[in-house]
Amino acid sequence: MTRELLFEKLWKNYTDQNPSVQKVYNSFTELNETVLNDHIAFRTFNDPRMNISVLEKPFLEAGYVEKGQYNFEAKKLFAKHYEVPGKPEEPKVFISQLLVEEFSEELQKLIKERINSINNITYQNKDLIFKGNVWGKPSYTVYNRLREESEYAAWLYVYGFCSNHFTVSINSLKTLNSIEKVNQHLKDKGFKMNTSGGEIKGTKEELLQQSSIMAEKVQIEFTEGTYEIPACYYEFAIRYEDKTGKLYNGFIAKSADKIFESTNFYKK
Repeated sequence: MTRELLFEKLWKNYTDQNPSVQKVYNSFTELNETVLNDHIAFRTFNDPRMNISVLEKPFLEAGYVEKGQYNFEAKKLFAKHYEVPGKPEEPKVFISQLLVEEFSEELQKLIKERINSINNITYQNKDLIFKGNVWGKPSYTVYNRLREESEYAAWLYVYGFCSNHFTVSINSLKTLNSIEKVNQHLKDKGFKMNTSGGEIKGTKEELLQQSSIMAEKVQIEFTEGTYEIPACYYEFAIRYEDKTGKLYNGFIAKSADKIFESTNFYKK
């Protein structure tokens, strides 16, 4: 699958599930802005049937190479990011995995039950990144139990394999050409910002600044009934040049740590 087709399919899945992100996108294009995608991100468990090494395959086949590794000790996550060599303008890919064995025995049991509930052939499908929730209807009781230890685990338990966010490259914008202007624009439009660690994550000195809106709440059918929970979110990033004049293309773990919280459960 070509990179273009890959991202078109991911974008369709993302916007179909989260109508508000299309509204955000449209709010930029209505200002005649060109919206380019800085990066997308996926979540998974570190089970060998679906870990980073599995999810990365379609991207490696499409010409991506691994460029960085990241540890998130507090959230018990490990991640990698990927780029297309020689094409810094193409969107980067960020894949993280939950280190399941570092959590309580109860959480491990709940996750393993979920993973083992279907045939392993499902995980061997090269289109797994498009499949979303492959396990069937989740339990709201289990969802809330997982949230006590890991919002990430709870989100993944419900939504499975899909891009949890796309990212507007502020570098491509002409009018809203700073992260402050972008954030104000979003607030003016009524979007709820992720304020964990501050509205703006990172500094110019670190060569990357990021912000995000909180994930849109959508209706999900659980075994106990239908409940509204956070789905996916939209991120915004501006990159700065290093001393050699080259635009920084990596990620900052402490900023990403706070961005993860865009899918945390919140009260309206």
